[in-house]
Amino acid sequence: MSPDLKECETIALKLASAERAVLAQHLITSLDTLDEAENECLWLEEAERRYQAYKQGRVLARPAEDVIRDARARIK
Repeated sequence: MSPDLKECETIALKLASAERAVLAQHLITSLDTLDEAENECLWLEEAERRYQAYKQGRVLARPAEDVIRDARARIK
């Protein structure tokens, strides 16, 4: 995370919850204007970030079979 982004995050987290919600909506809406190549780039960056977190043991993982079994059990 860049220093500018970290500073923005720090400031944003000090806002009231209603203000944070408005800001979040504006940020999400701004992403709708990205073209397909920009969206793909963002998704690839996010996938890499998650993969690295998994490899470094910062994210717990479960086998897909277990997740699906548990989800089906909750639906029944």
